Amino acid sequence: MSNPQDQAGVLAALMERFETQRLPRLLELQAKVNAGEKLQNYDLAFLEEVMTDAVNNGPLFADRPDYQTLAARVVGLYKEISEKALANEQAG
Repeated sequence: MSNPQDQAGVLAALMERFETQRLPRLLELQAKVNAGEKLQNYDLAFLEEVMTDAVNNGPLFADRPDYQTLAARVVGLYKEISEKALANEQAG
């Protein structure tokens, strides 16, 4: 995407989706696994979708340090949820 205005528009749309849809759902999943619950298939599909989008949209954030910090936090949250979900599965 070579036009800076187009890139800014895409970034704004991605941030709005993250704030209104992705982050609230990630926090719900975090609470779910922290309560010892197992994730359902649709939860796992959501996590996969979030990470796929993060990888696909990574180049948009490459030269934006302000967004890189947020991206690192999202990856950390994903890792925490995934590890806790695995522990819950293994616990039975």
